[in-house]
Amino acid sequence: MPGIVVVGAQWGDEGKGKATDQLGDRVDYTVRYSGGNNAGHTLVVNGEKYALHLLPSGILNDSVPVIGNGVVVDMEVLLEEIDGLNARGVDTSKLIISANAHVITEYHKVMDKVTERFLGSRRIGTTGRGIGPAYSDKINRLGIRMQDLLDEKILQQKVVAALEQKNHLLVKVYNRRAIEADQITTELLGRAERIRPMITDTTRVLNSALDRNQVVLFEGAQAHHLDVDHGTYPYVTSSNPIAAGACIGSGVGPMRISRVIGIAKAYTTRVGEGPFPTELFDDDGEKLRVDGGEFGTTTGRPRRCGWFDALVVEAAVSANAMTDIFLTKLDILSGWEKIPVCVGYEINGERTDVLPMTQTDFHHAQPIYEYLDGWTEDISGARTFADLPKNTQAYVHRLEELIKCRISGIGVGPSREQSVLINDLL
Repeated sequence: MPGIVVVGAQWGDEGKGKATDQLGDRVDYTVRYSGGNNAGHTLVVNGEKYALHLLPSGILNDSVPVIGNGVVVDMEVLLEEIDGLNARGVDTSKLIISANAHVITEYHKVMDKVTERFLGSRRIGTTGRGIGPAYSDKINRLGIRMQDLLDEKILQQKVVAALEQKNHLLVKVYNRRAIEADQITTELLGRAERIRPMITDTTRVLNSALDRNQVVLFEGAQAHHLDVDHGTYPYVTSSNPIAAGACIGSGVGPMRISRVIGIAKAYTTRVGEGPFPTELFDDDGEKLRVDGGEFGTTTGRPRRCGWFDALVVEAAVSANAMTDIFLTKLDILSGWEKIPVCVGYEINGERTDVLPMTQTDFHHAQPIYEYLDGWTEDISGARTFADLPKNTQAYVHRLEELIKCRISGIGVGPSREQSVLINDLL
């Protein structure tokens, strides 16, 4: 049975949780393989809304939820999320966490916030949750891993080493107070007691599951264009949410992956700074924001909104070898007489039909639109492709042509059952 990767094809917030949830009842393991609690999935199950930040969306199904080695974990947030779900009757007892996953500490959050303030107009637009500094420590070999929580002596040594440089920066550059290593160690150990039983060798667990022909679903946070290597750098996250990141962030080989499902919103949104050629600053943009509920699951920040950009999605399809696209929030487009779709850019008087190579060109890209006929019907009750109005079907088919990938599923509302499945995703 397959290893399946679900990855965002735009700038995040595409509704990956909803698509993952569609597969959940037939999946044995659901793995979060990148990012931290700077991301979020919003799911509506049986009329109840769930906002997940660190936990894989499979926590709401019968699959085993896994936090992989590629994730950075804020233990305070994780425990709050677990407690919140338990209070609502959700069983979280099967959760397992990679011993190699890195830990977000209080000093990571402090460094994140003071650095953003220091950058001023050059800020990245981070969530201030310590994600970037935690990944920086990981790369600099100063990180704290989940397994370090099992050895108090090692933990203390690593916290002291990590703070040695940071305290110099805090005091001498940012004019802040130094952070006490003992305080950090005490906080981490205080939370570790509940988490200890969850820590395991998830790489072995997952490979053994695949050996048994069980289905493993990998879900990343954010999306292709926020990838630190392949996104709109430097306005990106600090990890690799692309499909290839599933292998690195979980410890399974690339030959284990048999399907890559890209998630794309029927329009485009973005949070934080960075280029966004189809961004709308008028009433249409505000209508998309309000009708689509475009406010961050984790931060509550209003999302920047714009029309569907086929060049952005096609680039993600190509780089991730996507086999299928799940198109979300198509119902939000009901009511427009004409729906613009970006099919190219004009840059310095010349047209291009592919994503520009350089940051400079992307910042100067002006969208070239093709205008498709809209529809007025409420499509939230559609359950088959044939149920959709002809103009809606034509919109979907045209997007398939532009992005060079088949659209196998469509979201027509926030609830679990409000989906149109065209091709089976397993």
